[in-house]
Amino acid sequence: MTQIGFHASHEQHAPSLLLRDVIRAEQIGFDEAMCSDHLAPWLTAQGESGFAWSWLGAALARTGLPIGLVTAPGQRYHPVILAQALATLEEMFPGRTWAALGSGEALNEHITGDPWPAKDDRDARLVASATAMRRLLEGEEVDADGPIRMHRARVWSLASPPPPLLAAAISPHTATMVAPWADGLITVGSDPAGVREARDAYRDAGGRGRVLLQLHISLESTKERAMAAAREQWAQATVPPGLMWDLESPTQFEAHADPTDEKLRQAVVIGADTAEVAERIAAVASGFDAVFLHQVGPDQVTFLDRCEAELLPALRELL
Repeated sequence: MTQIGFHASHEQHAPSLLLRDVIRAEQIGFDEAMCSDHLAPWLTAQGESGFAWSWLGAALARTGLPIGLVTAPGQRYHPVILAQALATLEEMFPGRTWAALGSGEALNEHITGDPWPAKDDRDARLVASATAMRRLLEGEEVDADGPIRMHRARVWSLASPPPPLLAAAISPHTATMVAPWADGLITVGSDPAGVREARDAYRDAGGRGRVLLQLHISLESTKERAMAAAREQWAQATVPPGLMWDLESPTQFEAHADPTDEKLRQAVVIGADTAEVAERIAAVASGFDAVFLHQVGPDQVTFLDRCEAELLPALRELL
């Protein structure tokens, strides 16, 4: 059975409100949760970007949910620091946290002043970071001199067993590349064929562990309001994929977005009828171990009320 998770979007909501929301998500029956890890929002209209690791400690303490995040080692975060943060959470909350590692976006990483690497170099840095983090989480002392550098690094407060290191991937190419080292995969998208290709590529390459899906939805009282919320809050999803990882500011994303109705529908499940939205979610999420629902509209309270009364019961019937 597919687990149903709640996605906490730090780009869009103040950390205190997201804490309220994840507590409510557990109360109404969500199975688990995840959050983003940004320094900047995608769009100026989103207007937030709390520190995910501080929030995770509070969210894990105030709920009983497993909660993970997607993060990027190698530039904004040194992999040793990420390993220490993850080990500390896992030691306090055994079996309840995970990190999915990705190659990152210039939006968050450019702030170090270091050059933004080409994709092949980012991929090599990701593999080196994941390899070193796994060794650190197992208690080894690590030296490295390559895409990342470490000198006699060691994490002292450890969890046993160590927390899983998943991989974040959208394309089948990346899903294949991460399969040798990842403990699981998370992908994102609303096209059933597209997400299936990434999932199958990971499995075909020998990928182990759970395969997770993050799904953006805009469920509002009318179709017009659902489209308006997607356009205001998630227009960056219409930026061409070749640019997505290289833009450095919300204003650049706004300049390159093409938020027509057609483009938005390709990136977000948009609708007002709960049964219809549930069917579309189920069509995309079929075959995944968990689907994390991200309501892109700003009113999370009304969305969670509707999840309790309508959406979660409908999804339980379908997944």
